[in-house]
Amino acid sequence: MGFTHLKPWSRFFGSSPPPPAAAETKVAAADSETSEVLRARAGLSPGTSLPGDRSAQERVAQLIDAGTIDFSELCASAGNTSAVLSVAALCANPAYLPQALASISDPERLAGLVLEGSSSRVRQLAAQRIEDPAKLKHLLKQVREKDKSVYKILKQKCDVLRAEERRIAQIEENVIAACASLERHAQRIYDAIYEPSFRHFDARWQTLEAQAAPEIRKRAQGAVERCRGVIAGHLRQLADQAAEETNRAAREAARQEALAQEAAETLRRNEAAAVAAAEATAIREAEEKACAEKSAAEALVLRQLGGLIAKANSALRDGNTGRAAGLRRALEEKQQSAPAVPPHLARQVQQLDVKLNELKEWKDYAVAPKRIELIREMEALIGSSEAPKALADRIKLLQEEWKTISRGVLSDSEADWRRFHQASVTAYQPCREYFEAQAKVRRANLEKRKDVLQRFLAFETTQSGENPDWPGVAAVLREARQEWRGHFPVDREAGLALQDQFDAAVGRLQGRLDAWSAHNVEEKKSLIQRARALRTQEDGREAVDAVKRLQLKWSEVGAVPRDQEQPLWNEFREQCDAVFQRRQQAYAEHTAGLEANQRQAVAICEEAEQVAALSGPALLESTAKIPLWRAALEALGELPRAGERALHARFERAINLCQAQLAQQRGRDKERSYTHLFEAGRHIQAYGWAVARGAAPADREALKQAAERFIADVQQWPKGGAQALKESWLKAESAAEFDAASNETALRMLCVRSEILTEAATPPEDQPLRREYQVQRLVQRMGQRSEHGADELDALALEWIRVGPAPASAHQSLSDRFLRCRTDFAARVEKMDAPVSAPVSAPVSAPVSVRSGRAPRPPRR
Repeated sequence: MGFTHLKPWSRFFGSSPPPPAAAETKVAAADSETSEVLRARAGLSPGTSLPGDRSAQERVAQLIDAGTIDFSELCASAGNTSAVLSVAALCANPAYLPQALASISDPERLAGLVLEGSSSRVRQLAAQRIEDPAKLKHLLKQVREKDKSVYKILKQKCDVLRAEERRIAQIEENVIAACASLERHAQRIYDAIYEPSFRHFDARWQTLEAQAAPEIRKRAQGAVERCRGVIAGHLRQLADQAAEETNRAAREAARQEALAQEAAETLRRNEAAAVAAAEATAIREAEEKACAEKSAAEALVLRQLGGLIAKANSALRDGNTGRAAGLRRALEEKQQSAPAVPPHLARQVQQLDVKLNELKEWKDYAVAPKRIELIREMEALIGSSEAPKALADRIKLLQEEWKTISRGVLSDSEADWRRFHQASVTAYQPCREYFEAQAKVRRANLEKRKDVLQRFLAFETTQSGENPDWPGVAAVLREARQEWRGHFPVDREAGLALQDQFDAAVGRLQGRLDAWSAHNVEEKKSLIQRARALRTQEDGREAVDAVKRLQLKWSEVGAVPRDQEQPLWNEFREQCDAVFQRRQQAYAEHTAGLEANQRQAVAICEEAEQVAALSGPALLESTAKIPLWRAALEALGELPRAGERALHARFERAINLCQAQLAQQRGRDKERSYTHLFEAGRHIQAYGWAVARGAAPADREALKQAAERFIADVQQWPKGGAQALKESWLKAESAAEFDAASNETALRMLCVRSEILTEAATPPEDQPLRREYQVQRLVQRMGQRSEHGADELDALALEWIRVGPAPASAHQSLSDRFLRCRTDFAARVEKMDAPVSAPVSAPVSAPVSVRSGRAPRPPRR
């Protein structure tokens, strides 16, 4: 363990102040100096970059507080911003420090102050001035473990930037969706919901139009105009129909009037006949009476026929073809029981049939295009990439529309219906498979939960005895809950019953565990009381032995709740320490043993430090002794208290150095394996490209043998490397069937991803690929934390090997670019992880006061 962890604490402790007499002497000397000399000593002269004298800076701060020196003029004239910041920090007015920072416009200088500012306030104020997103992210990584207050400021600013990016992306998505809705609506045929839907889509677009891009706005305006054109066309059609209906009604009224005149004429003739009949003889009177009754009956039937014709015409005017057809059938039945129909009624029946057929044909004509549109929309859904739930909703909506337009249409549309039905069945197939898969997942999760419950109940049975494995019980309770939550979703009804059984079983076992913990609390409280009683015992040696036995029992008592563990231990240790303090007479007996343990500990540390200087196989072989060293150090027992921490620190530093050297050695071995992997991939690429471009068989065979010889000489590949090379061989063998341009694009995208991971620059020609990938990754990882590291670079390396052959010139340039990212990243990691050489501690041999017994440390959590 090194001392680097102590650096942040040094910020809270300045260097020791000079003795008062020396400080007064420096201030007096500063008072006697001229303003220019004082500024020069303070590092405030123009063009000066030296840090400046502290006492001179304090004197300048006093003069600023007194009003003798103008701080704004000082900021404008001084070129050394570090000195200005130091003076501002010494001034009594807290506003001077932000003012001094405001005069710094160089982003790199501000970034340097965020990392290396002389005080926490300077670092915080500098962090508040950083606005560049890339700089914020870079600094956020560097201050993560250094300054929590600065990290919090940078984190908040990064969160605001990410929120703004998400807001802009959401606005763009809403704008595109609104424009797409208008464009789809513009392609629909007018129906009852066309105009309300257009008003809804148009109102939605009006709220987003100001935020839309020019090309999107142009598309939306074109769609709005087309929708309005559809509505205007429908209004013109309605006007034409109304005019035609008015003309038809006028013609019908004229015809009805002619029929009325004809009926009146007939009535007058009948009346004349009746008068003539009255003048006939009595015999004729009887005959006329019979004829009159017959004529009345016939006239009644004719009037009924006329009434049915009038009702049918009225139904036709209302557009009710169904009622009109029913009245026409009643008219046919009435005609069968009536005498010969007069010509005018026959003409009316014929006209009724013509109008009825016309209206039926018009309805079929109006509905047929809508049916065709619905069929096409349903057929367009076959093979759709939409989510199954959304696709099912769309299919159901189209089926409801089909039912709506089919009401009141009497013509035969069976062929259209079969076509529409078949398309809906085919389009719904992915939805059926999706819902069946979901049901299968729920059933599988239910079975898994049943298995968890059975295993939990079986474990509960094994712990029903007098000596349960309480640590195992706690672990099983934690793991069972976690595994139970992982098997979701399940069917609701079956899942509820199973959940009740699981909760009951967990509750039973948790209750027993809580009772055991409560019993342990009482046991430890009893040990504390017994240790407290030993403080008054006269025989110190016997009291110490008793305390040791109590400590052994303490370690044997089971776990207690976390919130009580440390307080109980502190109280017990306090009582034990009080007993140990009475055994100062045992100092001489333990001193020799402690010093011997110390010498052995120093020897162990020296051996570990020697191993830390090794490398290669010797390092790998020697570091295997680390567990033996640690066990030997722990077996030594007590060490002198004054040197114990230093010895343990020295040992940990040596162990850390060994482990760091071992990690670097393994890293070098790993990187060497990846170097071999890339070289093997280069050989395979050369062979594959020769196959792809149809090179001579001899050339291809030579390249293939060179690749095989190189691969055979390599002893070790990185994890997954052998499989990647195998896949690369397969693609090289069939390279003639591959698209070289696609492979080049894949390699180029891997370069872009590597440059994003390592924060490297991307060439201008690949900037569009980088932006496109970053947008996709932003959408996919919305609200999620992004992690970059060597593992992702290794995964990209395996992907690189798997890509098929590409043109040789492009492959070479892209390979250099890809490897450069990996090399730069490895160099940065090696620089950050470079081990700090551990100074060899001097032997600790001074005698120290120790106790013969010590309370054990509390168990680690």
